[in-house]
Amino acid sequence: MYEKELNSIKKSNRFRERKLFDENLIDLASNDYLGLASNKELLQKAFLRIEKLQSFSPKASILVNGYSKIHKEFEELLCKVNGFEDGIVVGSGFLANISLIESLVRKNDTLFIDEEYHASGILATKLLKDEQVVKFLHNDEKDLEEKLKSCTRNGRKIIAIEGVYSMNGNLAKKEIFDIANKYNSILIVDEAHSSGVIGKNLLGIYDYYNINIEKNHIKMGTLGKAYGSYGAYILASKNIISFLENRAKPIIYSTSLSLFDTALALESLNYIINNKNLLSQKIKENLNIIYDYLGIESKSLIIPILINDNEKVLKIQESLKNSGFLVGAIRQPTVKNAIIRLIAKIDISKDELVTVCKLIKELNANK
Repeated sequence: MYEKELNSIKKSNRFRERKLFDENLIDLASNDYLGLASNKELLQKAFLRIEKLQSFSPKASILVNGYSKIHKEFEELLCKVNGFEDGIVVGSGFLANISLIESLVRKNDTLFIDEEYHASGILATKLLKDEQVVKFLHNDEKDLEEKLKSCTRNGRKIIAIEGVYSMNGNLAKKEIFDIANKYNSILIVDEAHSSGVIGKNLLGIYDYYNINIEKNHIKMGTLGKAYGSYGAYILASKNIISFLENRAKPIIYSTSLSLFDTALALESLNYIINNKNLLSQKIKENLNIIYDYLGIESKSLIIPILINDNEKVLKIQESLKNSGFLVGAIRQPTVKNAIIRLIAKIDISKDELVTVCKLIKELNANK
């Protein structure tokens, strides 16, 4: 079964499969931006937190009996440092986007979503009616405003963007925040790739632009990237969080977030807060190396190198593996044109980053 479809995928060099990579490879492919996924001190602290609890599993939905004091402590710290009224932990970033879009966009409402929004958000739009969804050109505030102006539907207007876009590393434009306020729109910001990486306090795009949090603002973030754990959270006004508790199916019907993953994320968040200056300096140093050796100016740690050839991007990835480096070879349907996705993680040495940049430049130049 499905042999024809699989053969077609293989023929176009888009075939994927699970792999156990050599642990000795220098990781420049994962979203572990700060290297916290291998911080054993944080691991031990998280374990000690969980060891003190009566049980170590959430056991049920967060609305049944799966809500733990470790969830509450993490939510409260997230709200405090990010400036939001309320928050809730969710099983994953994918589920968080499904929760937000499927539940918040009611019968007469209209969702305006960036065309390059994460696949989980795009999938969630399939649960809505066609007239409820408007895609706008990527990071294009003018196109967004034109579409908001021309919308004749009389319900709420909801805008969905990412703080940092996962495949190209672009930062959301400040003008989009201004437009959301101008048109009294709810603004969903997926901070999966911006939390822990940008902003004065490394809290993401709201922090980066120093935006005052308003009632119409929603921040969603994941724990499986800069926070070195697994899961997600949603921050918003008390009314919006309460509405999600009563309407969002992934929150109502899924087992609550793992207690250990929550404890680990809490330790990571505290670590980031207490070491923000040191971490920010290392991020800056790595981005300077990227600019010096690849000529790419970036404010995020996601560095896309356009290859535009599926076969070649796989060959470059393999060559880099043979040299001891692991990078992402990203192909369709994730991106329109094949790229090498280099993550300038801050837990690698300056010499290692310089070496991989030189290798990529050399390999890409070879036809």
